[in-house]
Amino acid sequence: MSRMRSKTIHPLWLRCCHWVNAIAIAGMMFSGWRIYNASPLFGFSFPAEITLGGWLGGALQWHFAMMWVLVINATVYLSLGIISGHFKRKFFPLSLCELFNDLQQALRGKLQHADLSHYNMVQKLAYGGVILLGIGLVLSGLVLWKSVQFSLLRELLGGYEAARYIHFFCMSAMALFVVIHLLMVLLVPRTLLAMLRGR
Repeated sequence: MSRMRSKTIHPLWLRCCHWVNAIAIAGMMFSGWRIYNASPLFGFSFPAEITLGGWLGGALQWHFAMMWVLVINATVYLSLGIISGHFKRKFFPLSLCELFNDLQQALRGKLQHADLSHYNMVQKLAYGGVILLGIGLVLSGLVLWKSVQFSLLRELLGGYEAARYIHFFCMSAMALFVVIHLLMVLLVPRTLLAMLRGR
């Protein structure tokens, strides 16, 4: 029993990356909303109270500062995840049959979280999807940041305006993931303890 209690679920490097990532994503999201408000894509704006930066110039400074934190942190996370075998252990194997069953259980509110060291197929899909969203945000963000220098990437994404839409929809999907992630933490509070103390 004591052996099971001392079992590490999340290594220290992963926990550090997780919390740095949470801060960086929050900073980029709130500052990004202020940047969006300066030239909205749709017929709405984000309330100023939930944005960061105070004005467009301040929001851009926050956005770029958090961008570097996120890029450095993501590089560490992806490198250690591959080298340590964490991704291989946590995200594989994949199974369409298990995914279908787990999705059914999730929709009924009966998805099990008995073993926190094991990701079910819904978690594998969600966490893998977040990595892809991050890549989409980075690529479209590069076009918005340095459109001339990344002209080839701009054309591959369909142009500057298309990159703005890609960036917005990737951000929206990321925000949705964050909301669902927080709801899951509220439903299974011991997942938060595991991310704080490792077990």
